Amino acid sequence: MSTKPVAPALFDPAILLPAVRAAFAKLHPRRLVRNPVIFVTEVVALLVTLFFVRDLVTGGLTSLFSGQVAAWLWFTVLFATFAEAVAEGRGKAQADSLRRTKSELTARKLLSPEAREAEEIPASMLKIGDLVIIEAGELIPGDGEVIEGVASVNESAITGESAPVIREAGGDRSAVTGGTQVLSDRIKVRITTAPGSTFVDRMIALIEGAQRQKTPNEIALSILLSGLTLIFLIAVVTLWGLAGYSATVLSVTVLSALLVTLIPTTIGGLLSAIGIAGMDRLVRFNVIATSGRAVEAAGDVDTLLLDKTGTITFGNRMASAFLPVPGVTGDELAEAALLASLADETPEGRSIVALATGAFGRRLPDADLDAVVPFAAETRLSGVDHSSRRLRKGAVDAILKFAGLADGDVPAEFRQSVERVARTGGTPLAVADGSRLLGVIHLKDIVKPGIKERFAELRAMGIRTVMVTGDNPVTAAAIASEAGVDDFLAEATPEDKLAYIRNEQKGGRLIAMCGDGTNDAPALAQADVGVAMQTGTQAAREAANMVDLDSSPTKLIEIVEIGKQLLMTRGSLTTFSIANDVAKYFAIIPALFVTSYPGLGALDIMGLASPQSAILSAVIFNALIIVALIPLALKGVGYRPVGAAALLRRNLFVYGLGGLVLPFAGIKAIDLAVSSLNLV
Repeated sequence: MSTKPVAPALFDPAILLPAVRAAFAKLHPRRLVRNPVIFVTEVVALLVTLFFVRDLVTGGLTSLFSGQVAAWLWFTVLFATFAEAVAEGRGKAQADSLRRTKSELTARKLLSPEAREAEEIPASMLKIGDLVIIEAGELIPGDGEVIEGVASVNESAITGESAPVIREAGGDRSAVTGGTQVLSDRIKVRITTAPGSTFVDRMIALIEGAQRQKTPNEIALSILLSGLTLIFLIAVVTLWGLAGYSATVLSVTVLSALLVTLIPTTIGGLLSAIGIAGMDRLVRFNVIATSGRAVEAAGDVDTLLLDKTGTITFGNRMASAFLPVPGVTGDELAEAALLASLADETPEGRSIVALATGAFGRRLPDADLDAVVPFAAETRLSGVDHSSRRLRKGAVDAILKFAGLADGDVPAEFRQSVERVARTGGTPLAVADGSRLLGVIHLKDIVKPGIKERFAELRAMGIRTVMVTGDNPVTAAAIASEAGVDDFLAEATPEDKLAYIRNEQKGGRLIAMCGDGTNDAPALAQADVGVAMQTGTQAAREAANMVDLDSSPTKLIEIVEIGKQLLMTRGSLTTFSIANDVAKYFAIIPALFVTSYPGLGALDIMGLASPQSAILSAVIFNALIIVALIPLALKGVGYRPVGAAALLRRNLFVYGLGGLVLPFAGIKAIDLAVSSLNLV
């Protein structure tokens, strides 16, 4: 059963009650000062509350008015902090589901690197560098690297995928995660993280938002909102000098309420929630981001670099075809290859057995074999002696040597098959029965299914895909063509990958990098968006600013969409907020000053009941609009791959026009209710 993080409902009751408590806790000035607009609103609410208390004590006639204004101002502040608390609460709920995957594990720690004896200790006592033994059926006690053995591991507790994965010493599939289960065989693991700082612990901390920092765009927007707040503060203060109004109209309560209705409280109240919700949406796609900066940068990515092995391809070369020589059928070659590969425990050998038993329907032999020749790196072949047959499979030159054949004795069809496989970037293996050549096995890097279509989607989004690999240009070109990438970088060293990214960044482009190997770590660290595969090495996961728990290279499509959605949501609500403030300005100011300046009557198109009713109605509308927009801030504006010009027109039409029209209708409706209830 999977324990993968599950997205809670938009307003889960289990989240709402803690969020209400957190909203009050966030009222502390030290916490709220990070949001200047809402901090100003809190200061104004406190000031108006003091005037309300004064009016109550002195029996002032304006106590009902100032009390209502104070209540609605506090309501505005509370719902701004509530929006942030709900977004954080959704992340914490997902963190709790991850925390439940952890349990008090024990570990069998080797007494020394050379020793066979082990002692059983609590996993919490393990230190970096300790060696532990894990048998089939046991849980891995901590994050580490396999240094001996190969095993099938169930990582569903982390990835949510039921299919087990292979973890083995060496290469890019050596990293194991604490809390996952070994299903077969036995492995020796070197612990690489201290207790409390495992991958799961870091995921929990990241999801809970403990390390989240404001992004550059968020900081720039905060500066803009602070500037607008200052401008409106100066504008409101200058109104104090206007003559011809009663003391009630020019009271501090009225001016304070006017300030709050004009400053951009809508986007100010929802800004933090938008950023947190962006990271929350990534978690629902099984991607952990270390910062909001990475999520935001994903929305502007121009180029995606993908490591070939383990990212675009499965990583191990697998048998894809049997190419028999004339006089030998495909079934005969498949059967010979199957028998010759029974003693080959490498991934390539297992893939030959799988192809022969699967696509060709060959069966494993019932009778005992006369002799078995296991695969060895020195001989580069494997095989069996069976019923007077000497079947061998291996590297072409090794098989020719075994068969005792010189170059001139090799059939032309056999050599043509070898050359054809090599030209397409594959690896040819020869199969022989004694001195007789039977044919060629085509080994190739298998491109992950559906990846070409996903790259086409990235291309439609304006993202250029580049495959980087250490393979020679011929092999790289063949894989690039099959995968459907736009370009490739062959024979690439870690330094080449790093230089490529830096050159692209110098040209003003934002680069994303997907990789899983230690040799990818420098590039992952340099990229604006570095996405490491969960199946990759510890170095890759540490260097990246995102980890894909599903290890799917095309997950970047979802990552980019969420990044664009975050930017679009922030842009849309900023457009709405500014248009909203402009509309409120032209709705309220004429109603306040039409008595002294009758000429403003032409602008007083709503005919609000009184200056006090206009102010109170605007304050109420200002509070309710934040409440109405919380679901949109948390869910995000729907992303569609459209151009910047079309997106700007859509924003201006939907959110700009909506922000201009809605305040007039809303304030008028509230004014009618306020007047009919005699609240002022």
